[in-house]
Amino acid sequence: MRLENIFDLKGRTALVTGSSRGIGAAIAEGLAGAGAHIILHGAKPGATVAVQQRIVASGATADELAGDLSEAGAGRALIERAEAIAPVDILVINASAQINATLSALTPNDLAFQFAVNLGSTIDMLQSALPKMAARKWGRVVSIGSVNQLRPKSVVTAYAATKAAQHNLIQSQARDYARENVLLNTLAPGLVDTDRNAHRRDEDPEGWEEYVRTLNWMGRAGRPEEMVGAAVFLASQACSFMTGETIYLTGGY
Repeated sequence: MRLENIFDLKGRTALVTGSSRGIGAAIAEGLAGAGAHIILHGAKPGATVAVQQRIVASGATADELAGDLSEAGAGRALIERAEAIAPVDILVINASAQINATLSALTPNDLAFQFAVNLGSTIDMLQSALPKMAARKWGRVVSIGSVNQLRPKSVVTAYAATKAAQHNLIQSQARDYARENVLLNTLAPGLVDTDRNAHRRDEDPEGWEEYVRTLNWMGRAGRPEEMVGAAVFLASQACSFMTGETIYLTGGY
């Protein structure tokens, strides 16, 4: 098989949650570049317009859906709305909630919000999407995890715990759906320079530089586009003998 063919996503449709910016936007554009039709998702209508315009300008195609994944049932509704556009072959679970707080400072509302987005909506989406993929005998789920699922920092106590639980869901369903050619894996980044970290970087540039110099072996933060290659791999035929696993992209850790 030719190398370009095993990464070719022509004829596939990918739903990428949280794709208005950062890692989600980069992955959406990367999958579009590999030939997939993209269904973008943002919390509010119009949030993904700029990404959609870039994808269309590149010669690919993209639709847009909006929905607040902290609301009960929103994940299931998102899948059903996406399926009304086209069968979802690839689901990239990227949208997440991260509230920095140690265990002693964690409020019930902070905990509930992160549980709802990171776990509740993931369960909703998997419950709806996986049987449909299995019926079609082809599917890929790429869950965007975090290095914190393996090596948690206390400042992200709840976020780290939800990411570990999210991968646990991926592993359990990978086992159940492996024989249906529905493959589920996690892509776990380390520190990536996105809008989520912008306030820290902008408020204390020197502190930020010192932090990233000592964080990993490369001494720098990753870039969103550096997550794309692994995401395309996990979404493609190249990943045909891999399921329930994690790819860590951390710059060495």
